[in-house]
Amino acid sequence: MPDSLGPEHYYLSNFLTALNWIEERYGDLLSAEEHAFICGFRHLPLASQALLVRLVMRKGPHFRHSALKYPEIGDIAIAAEALLKHGWLRDDQPLDAAQLFALLRRGELLTLLPDTPSSTRKADLFEALCAKISQPTRFSELAGFLNEPLYTLMVGPLCERLRLMFFGNLSQQWSEFVLADLGIFRYEQVPIAAQARGFSQRADIDDYLHLRACREQLEAGASVNSVLEQLGPVRSDNPWILNRHAKLLFLLARQAERDGELHNAVMLYQRSHYPGARQRRIRLLERLESWDSAWSLAQVALASPESDAEQQLLERLLARLARQLDQPAPAPRPRCEPERIDLTLANTGSVEWAVREHLHTEQTPVHYVENTLINSLFGLLCWEAIFTPLPGAFFHPFHTGPVDLLSADFHQRRAQQFTRCLARLDDGSHAQHIRAIYQAKQGIQSPFVAWDWLPAELLDQALLCLPAEHLKAWFQRLLQDLRNNRAGMPDLIQFWPQERRYRMIEVKGPGDRLQDNQKRWIEFCTRHNMPVQVCHVRWSEA
Repeated sequence: MPDSLGPEHYYLSNFLTALNWIEERYGDLLSAEEHAFICGFRHLPLASQALLVRLVMRKGPHFRHSALKYPEIGDIAIAAEALLKHGWLRDDQPLDAAQLFALLRRGELLTLLPDTPSSTRKADLFEALCAKISQPTRFSELAGFLNEPLYTLMVGPLCERLRLMFFGNLSQQWSEFVLADLGIFRYEQVPIAAQARGFSQRADIDDYLHLRACREQLEAGASVNSVLEQLGPVRSDNPWILNRHAKLLFLLARQAERDGELHNAVMLYQRSHYPGARQRRIRLLERLESWDSAWSLAQVALASPESDAEQQLLERLLARLARQLDQPAPAPRPRCEPERIDLTLANTGSVEWAVREHLHTEQTPVHYVENTLINSLFGLLCWEAIFTPLPGAFFHPFHTGPVDLLSADFHQRRAQQFTRCLARLDDGSHAQHIRAIYQAKQGIQSPFVAWDWLPAELLDQALLCLPAEHLKAWFQRLLQDLRNNRAGMPDLIQFWPQERRYRMIEVKGPGDRLQDNQKRWIEFCTRHNMPVQVCHVRWSEA
């Protein structure tokens, strides 16, 4: 923290740190407006700097003077003067009825609407306000009783662009600094080169913001065609931007499906290379009774499925299409059926917890783990591979994992590191290594390790009872498809520490069925002679 700033200005210190980081790494990509903002901000009076950052970090863009109380800033009106001079704040912005309604209290609305009964709920006052205020109006012009300034933040979009450059996304907020300072979130300290950044050219930043604006329109209820018209063709060669574009096309296709525009949806799925788009397209062709097209595309997909999930769907779909086209159905893969358990238990609300309580003993403990245990053990064993500082993987101090985690070449780019990590399962050093990482990295954010679900007792039992060859098989399956294979694992695990063995149990309540990803995991475990059972529960009448 700069010497001139005290702890009460922590947020300003963090913002200045981010500006320095952005200027150092993105200086060649900054627009003239952004350069001018950064330079001008540094020359503001301290109180004006602090006020602007406070407003940037609050939900806006309109702020009533009476709602701004910051002891370290002092007189808000004086602090605002320099910001008004720069045009970064305005105190005369016209507002429409919806904006005014969000700013006014119920009593103030009733004063503005004297003919409205005092018992009227605030939610019901909106229509009356719209009838009274048909044109944008300045806050200060409403009525004499509202004798206070209203500030409108004019540099919000600019600061959003700066936040995007720093984080590489808009899902992370400036509060990441504070949460890290307070120790609420801790991040792995990955070496970050001075030239590391999320965007290599200005067009990438503009394309990101354009795609985000289009997605926000879709989420706000805009029609598929209107979003497509705004979206236009993609011109980027950045794989990350291309993937975001493909995902938006996928979401547009799903919306077209919901709207009953099936032919439009087929076309959009065809344009999208996002995972799952091809299988959705085949299923729509089937619904449209385009049997030959669906059959041909399914055959191509089956020859090179993008995932186990797609292959599972294709096998079922081809069997249906074969009946329609009088073709020989593909030979189904041999299935490995897991052992079944049937229990009748008292209804305690949670079927998994009921089975856990029924089976648990001190000598044979049962834990509810679902997807957390195997993922966490993988994350601990392969910590160094996951956080390898490859180019483009990390470019700010607040990454929970590498940016390319779900990319198709994630494993390939780190093949040597993962080979080294998994080799510990062959020489028996994995347990010691996992415990060492567990102690050294405790609480640090990870895309795999669920710290709250992995107490030391569970870790010790798992390392004692889970064979290394089983761990290796699970971890290799994870690496084949991190997007899909991180989920679907059995609910419970039971250990026999004296015998150094275990079993996994998927629990199904009355009327519940196995999901596709659960079927894939259970079949994988069964095929590899891993003890897995499916427990079907009926509630006792009592």
